[in-house]
Amino acid sequence: MQSKNRQRKYMAVRILIIVAAILLVLWAWFIIAITINPPSVSDRSADTLKVSTISKDFTRCGQSWLKKDTAGFWLMYLKGSPYERGVANGKLSQMLIYEQEKAFIGQIRKMIPSVFYLHFLKYFIYWFNRDLDAYIPLEYQKEIFGISHSASPDFSYIGSNYQRMLNYHSAHDIGHALEQLSLVGCTSFGAWGTASSDGSLILGRNFDFFMGDEFARNKIICFEQPDSGYAFMMVTWGGMIGAVSGMNEQGLTVTINAARSAIPYSARMPISLLAREILQYASTISEAYAIAEGCHTFVSESLLIGSAKDRRAEVIEKTPFKTALREPTGNTILCANHFQSSEFARDSMNLMNIRENASLYRYKRLQQDIAGKLPLDVGKTAWILRDRAGMNGVNIGMGNEKAMNQLIAHHSVIFKPEEKLVWVSTGPWQLGAYKCFDLKKIFHNFAASEQGVNIEVKAKEIPPDIFLKSPGFRAFIEFRAMKRILQEYIAKGMVLPDERSFIAAFIHTNQEFYESWFLAGEYFFRQKKPLESRLYLYQALKCEVPRWQEKQKIIRRIAECNIRLKKN
Repeated sequence: MQSKNRQRKYMAVRILIIVAAILLVLWAWFIIAITINPPSVSDRSADTLKVSTISKDFTRCGQSWLKKDTAGFWLMYLKGSPYERGVANGKLSQMLIYEQEKAFIGQIRKMIPSVFYLHFLKYFIYWFNRDLDAYIPLEYQKEIFGISHSASPDFSYIGSNYQRMLNYHSAHDIGHALEQLSLVGCTSFGAWGTASSDGSLILGRNFDFFMGDEFARNKIICFEQPDSGYAFMMVTWGGMIGAVSGMNEQGLTVTINAARSAIPYSARMPISLLAREILQYASTISEAYAIAEGCHTFVSESLLIGSAKDRRAEVIEKTPFKTALREPTGNTILCANHFQSSEFARDSMNLMNIRENASLYRYKRLQQDIAGKLPLDVGKTAWILRDRAGMNGVNIGMGNEKAMNQLIAHHSVIFKPEEKLVWVSTGPWQLGAYKCFDLKKIFHNFAASEQGVNIEVKAKEIPPDIFLKSPGFRAFIEFRAMKRILQEYIAKGMVLPDERSFIAAFIHTNQEFYESWFLAGEYFFRQKKPLESRLYLYQALKCEVPRWQEKQKIIRRIAECNIRLKKN
């Protein structure tokens, strides 16, 4: 009997060892499968480049430099081979890369507080992106590899420096694929001919990609002179080589607008890197379209392409399966977050996007704005980009996704491609002054820029929005601060001190916005006060709710209040 027991224990131990060995092998295979190795670089001489300080907030590394503008953003000039540009970029902006990564990870933790789910999400994204490098041009891999040497070891628990930097370039794509996070809702437009005050092409865009205020704090205006392709400028941030808003020396502009996408099954080329390739290698709309058509992406996107050579703008609408070119019917073109070409007229995902999200409403408001401001000039374009109102000028609450100006923009840009002029907004959002840069002078003589020659065109600067000095702006700042407090109390189920006074004051800061009433309703629901909760939720439904799912959430919560009241 004892012998049989020993045999059973022996067999059990053997089985456990075998299972453990299998799991260990599977885990090792998984780690190998998700690991992306850096590209091979034959010339590593750039590794020896040193950073020298020219003056306060002005540093140089090899042929490249970085200086802080008086407006608060950073101006960066990069030159050389892909790897050299990346190394110089990383060494010059090391602190900016650290702050950007810290802000990004901090915002992710706020959105996903569960440590277990964060670890799961990390491995899911690495598995999802395991073949990412196969879809990224070697030139850009080398540039990202050069930058990665300067990434902080503080975040090594997420992954190797190179793999993290590479994966961050797909953050925009993942953000709008998981659209319930409401990270993106951009708007752009162009006008020319009779729709423009001087007949030349003019374009405006708001980049409403929200990852928190800290993420948007250190913007970089990058002027890059690669050893192949065209010199270009783009608005970016630490560690990012992809383009979201930019113009090249040929007067070709690129801006990206997210469209609704199905959850993708595997990674392809990130949209920002496709936009970068267009910016670097295209001089006309047809050349831009050829590049876009030849790339495989894993989410849907609209790319508004402006061209000084073509003297007009068109929109490339792209999904993982199809690419279409939307040509203008007149002298204007408008772009929100849904497709409009005939190729996508019956696309089920696009039709759902139109029905359920804020894009169509914002597009119609943009139509009203442009019709009321024709012919467009730079000042009128800035006014449209700053418009906080809803249809027919109705107040729909500050921060509403249905407005042109959602008060979350990472940056806002105006282009005049034929004159090679670009205006970039200063903070907060697009409310600060728009600084003007003359790309003719910059691309013609980068050395003069480095020596301190002012590359801004002061005479063409657009002044700050007068809203900045209004009681309404102060109320919105107070709304945001109180919102953070209220959300914390809701999450923790705590009772607010003097709750009625706080709720009343909170709603007063932004009472036309549905979220003010909804959060008040949520608070009282968590406090098990269904009658009061329902009153606030009904008020939320009377406001302009931007998304169908948000409206359904309010309706479901009202139903839960009714159930609780019946039980009582």
